Amino acid sequence: MKAVHVLAVSALLVLAGPVSATEVLRLVERADTDAVTDTGAKDDSAGDLLTFANPIFDAANTTKLGSDQGFCVRTVVGTAWECWWTLSLKEGQITVEGPFLDKGDSVLAITGGTGKYAGARGQMKLHSRNEKGSEYDFTYELE
Repeated sequence: MKAVHVLAVSALLVLAGPVSATEVLRLVERADTDAVTDTGAKDDSAGDLLTFANPIFDAANTTKLGSDQGFCVRTVVGTAWECWWTLSLKEGQITVEGPFLDKGDSVLAITGGTGKYAGARGQMKLHSRNEKGSEYDFTYELE
């Protein structure tokens, strides 16, 4: 009877998934270097590249904590880019991948990290702080 009980508890743990604490990093990106390279048809078109290497600040947008660098490929004109970038902080790096939407908030996957963030997983929420798209709230939810 004990073996059946242990198997049942083990099955429940597998179905429920791992229990993990979430660390949340609230940061602000100042999009100072964003540049679009037109690769095909004139103006906005699928395949265009957005490249950047921008400073990253604390949630109050006052203290510089690091930088990010990466690129995006235009996938749907006027709607979305697909992006990959690395956030670099003193304690290590975090990589993300996913959609950057022209309008509204975006959610990208955290795909890994180094240093304190080695093996990082979770999601990163991106929210534009203004109409110009010159500052973004980045909320990293690390599992």
